Amino acid sequence: MSHSPPRQISLAAATAIVVASMVGTGVFTSLGFQLKDIPSGFPIMMLWMIGGVVSLCGAFCYAELVAMMPRSGGEYHLLSRVYHPMAGFLAGWVSLIAGFAAPIAAAALLFGSYAHQLWPVLSEQMMAIGLVLVVTFVQMGHLKLVEGFQIAFTLLKVFLIFVFIFGAWWFGVSQWHLLAPKVGDSTHFLSEPYAVSLVYVMYAYAGWNGAVYMAGDMKDPQRNLPRALMMGTIIVMVLYLVLNAVFLINAPWEAMQDKQQVAFVAAQAIFGDRGGDAMGLLIALGLIAHLSVLIYAGTSVLRVMGQDVKSLYWLDKPNAKGAPWMSVLLLMTLVLALMLSSTFKQLLLYIEGLLLVSSLLCIAAVPLLRWRKPDAPRPFKVPLYPLPPLVFMIVALWMLVALVRERPVESAWGAVTL
Repeated sequence: MSHSPPRQISLAAATAIVVASMVGTGVFTSLGFQLKDIPSGFPIMMLWMIGGVVSLCGAFCYAELVAMMPRSGGEYHLLSRVYHPMAGFLAGWVSLIAGFAAPIAAAALLFGSYAHQLWPVLSEQMMAIGLVLVVTFVQMGHLKLVEGFQIAFTLLKVFLIFVFIFGAWWFGVSQWHLLAPKVGDSTHFLSEPYAVSLVYVMYAYAGWNGAVYMAGDMKDPQRNLPRALMMGTIIVMVLYLVLNAVFLINAPWEAMQDKQQVAFVAAQAIFGDRGGDAMGLLIALGLIAHLSVLIYAGTSVLRVMGQDVKSLYWLDKPNAKGAPWMSVLLLMTLVLALMLSSTFKQLLLYIEGLLLVSSLLCIAAVPLLRWRKPDAPRPFKVPLYPLPPLVFMIVALWMLVALVRERPVESAWGAVTL
């Protein structure tokens, strides 16, 4: 039985949640890891296109499932209903650690890294921990405060990204020929390094299902959830394509290769030292919205688990403002533990492998339910069915096989978590 009062999220806030869930660390860091193995502009741009299309396919599938079964909880709720409660329970803890705690830790570490670049006297780790504590405090407040905080910082983040893009096109060198196809590009597309690079891209797109985790808190979820998922994913795909094009045509590739702070390097090359500082500030501000939405979504999953499992009832216990304060504290504790024990790159690969498994099972539920319950009401149906679930499952399996072969240590830690 639920202890928490109903909380109502608007379509605008749900779309902001999807955008903020995705635009976090990945787009500002992934390119440096990709350039090491794929030193060619066209295959890299295709990576970001493929990632956007695959994410949109996933969004279509999740929209059909949640429109049929509108409730918060994400994979925990969906896998419990479609397969077995134990599958949902495992997915709930996987999403808690790999879907929320680890990405929050990665985002906080990146925030600390960029903040240290701006103010070298400040400790990276202390800045990261401080951000987690501040955003956690906001999440303890009333929903109106959380919603307003989320929308404001998401709009600020998107606005600043557009300012950077237009500034780069105005002041940058814009070597467009670097994005053109060239001889030898075809060898990259079916290689294992390309599949692993797609893992980095899919990490950047992770969050296309962000609104699913709080579906039960939305106004008219059967209508608004599919719209939020699709609008948010398309907005982010356009942003990512344009932003990576700006990096590739304006910044020296050798300076970005295998660098975590690729956006900072690119901004310095385009605008000079002050431009690099401005990019660092842009990313730091943007990460605030990213952390906020991940904490809210993660605690929504915990809250639903607390409603279903008697021994975990305390996870659904609200404070005076209606926030599930014990879930917030549990998530914060996991985040701090991961921040003190892992590097950013290890976290990134560990996260995406586990998330792919959970997402793959959810996507497979669409054709399974179409076969099991062909006459069940479907307020939203996947367009061009069965193409979207097939595309997602084929690409996800390809990435998982490549990840296990290329990164066995991170894959093994994922298996241990499960």
